[in-house]
Amino acid sequence: MSIHYMGAWLCWILPMVGAVLTPALAKISSRVRDYGAVVFSLLAAVFTATLIPHLLSKPPSLYNSESFRWIEPMNVGMGVIVDPLSIIMANIVAWISFLIMVYSLRYMHEEPGLTRYWFFMNFFIGSMLLLVMADNLLLMFFGWEGVGICSYALIGFWYRDSKDDWLKCWVGEGDEAYPPSHAGMKAFVTTRIGDVCLLAAIFMIYAYAGTFSYSELIRTASHWATALSGAGLLLPASLLFLMGPIGKSAQFPLHEWLPDAMAGPTSVSALIHAATMVKAGVYLIARVLPIFWFAYHVVGVTELSTFFTVTAWIGAFTAFLAATQAMVSTEIKKVLAYSTVSQIGYMFLALGAGGLLANGLVEGLTSGMFHLMSHAAFKASLFLAAGSVIHAVESRFMYHMGGLKKFMPLTCLFMWLAALSLAGVPPFSGFWSKESVLTVSLESGLVGPFVLGLVTAALTAFYTIRMMGLTFYGEKGRRKTEHEHGEHEIKEASPIMYVPYGILAVASLGIGFIGLWMEDALHHVFSVAAPYYSLHSSMADVAVEAVAAPPLTLPLALAMLVIGGVPAYLIYVRKKLDTSAFLAKSMLLRALSTFFYNRWYINKMYYNAFVYPLMASASGLYKWVEMKGFESAIRGLAFSFAGFASRLRRLQTGFLNYNLIGILIGLLVIALMLLKVGGLW
Repeated sequence: MSIHYMGAWLCWILPMVGAVLTPALAKISSRVRDYGAVVFSLLAAVFTATLIPHLLSKPPSLYNSESFRWIEPMNVGMGVIVDPLSIIMANIVAWISFLIMVYSLRYMHEEPGLTRYWFFMNFFIGSMLLLVMADNLLLMFFGWEGVGICSYALIGFWYRDSKDDWLKCWVGEGDEAYPPSHAGMKAFVTTRIGDVCLLAAIFMIYAYAGTFSYSELIRTASHWATALSGAGLLLPASLLFLMGPIGKSAQFPLHEWLPDAMAGPTSVSALIHAATMVKAGVYLIARVLPIFWFAYHVVGVTELSTFFTVTAWIGAFTAFLAATQAMVSTEIKKVLAYSTVSQIGYMFLALGAGGLLANGLVEGLTSGMFHLMSHAAFKASLFLAAGSVIHAVESRFMYHMGGLKKFMPLTCLFMWLAALSLAGVPPFSGFWSKESVLTVSLESGLVGPFVLGLVTAALTAFYTIRMMGLTFYGEKGRRKTEHEHGEHEIKEASPIMYVPYGILAVASLGIGFIGLWMEDALHHVFSVAAPYYSLHSSMADVAVEAVAAPPLTLPLALAMLVIGGVPAYLIYVRKKLDTSAFLAKSMLLRALSTFFYNRWYINKMYYNAFVYPLMASASGLYKWVEMKGFESAIRGLAFSFAGFASRLRRLQTGFLNYNLIGILIGLLVIALMLLKVGGLW
């Protein structure tokens, strides 16, 4: 391990070491265990920060990897890659994860099972950083599966599923109310569908390329991409590959697990939905974007245009789908979960649109990663602040909130800073990054996804301001009134909780003020990387050309902000309009509200089509195969042995004469056998 790559190795190794040491630290004391876990996450952040100078050096000392032999027969190495994509993503993951770990010190204080919690949190961070820093697809997949198993354990952290915790950690209402263990299993099974497809695609590519290495896949793209195309397998392989990010990043049609993942602790929700697991799919597409872009635009394998188009359309449709559901949700964390699904859709749209442009490699990476960075900051802040609100009110439902501005002024302020970024209000970061995504999608000629992206921007402004109004303004919620009569005092969160989300909220504003510079800086580092990514000087020159911003994008984005934000402000903050009156007068609005609240009935359809039939089949298999098959066979075998033993027992009568006769007969038989063997008989 050279000093040049030490940060790239240690940033993911140390959190895993911290996870392994957690039970030992717990033996010393709970305090040592808790602070020890946070220290290991801090060390991971510090070592990722040591990679930043590589971005700033002139000329940049980038685009390198260090690898050791791992699996000789398959020519597979274990290595790390140091380039703009890995450096930026690793720092986002590590620093936001560290702030979430600090927040957890108070939020999870005195919860049972904290040794398990800290183990999986650190292992989660280590797995995500391994995924980011890995220099090949196979090693990346180990980190990919690591975050999957950790998410299952952390979403179902309160696995006892106690009805007493209904307001604390269940999710949903009515027939779609799920306990933590169910939500954890749902996330695990749904993401495994995408993971199986991804693994199949990885080995299909390996079968023709003979390597898992990202750099080798770019260098030999003209060989393996052409061969796969000739065999008619390139398009299936690329779409199977896309299913992995679709599952992990909760995009349609594998999006239903993420809203129900809110059954986990809020710190887990912030970790999974802001900086780590759901961004893994976006990162993986960004990582292979140069490979597929090179194969499409330089090698000339035209089937990959379908991959980019499908990526963009799925992103745009998912963004719209989830935004409509967020408009009517009654749970504060679920609003943010739908928002995460929606905003990741924007990132898919940016990367897919960039892949279609001959000069769009840099543009796609810039807009996609810019929105990822912006979203990571403001969404982590919103989740952590929402956790403080739930902690204070002791309920996940917004109809138990209301009027909290007076009691939690700092939390209200920080949530507004992050919420305005989510809504896309200038000069907050969300405005610039969202506008960048819309620009690339329009430039690529994807009119349908561009329109969906615009409409989603209006819906985002609406549901964001609605959430803030229902939480902090208006009349007191029913449960909050009960608390004031002596059951529980509502007050501002502890500093150890509000400082982390305060830092992230201010960061959203800071990124917004330097938004144009930040976008130019990202564009520059990816432009410098273009020759490495394309390995073709003429195309590299084309790749660094900036896409001119269409003049209509900016005013249209502002118009959507007004269309969505003003009505929400008047209804939910100023209380000038009564939504119940509108719903009472319009059958269409009532039907749409019900349709959106029921998640477009997609979740119900999945349960009716897959979950319930499989459960019934499993019950039938248990009854007929287990009980009437294996159990009957085992019982019959036991009875057979018992009958045989009973009959054999009759030979042992207990009479001495019979025993002596048996011994003599035995001795006679042995003697005859010996005579036969000796040839004497």
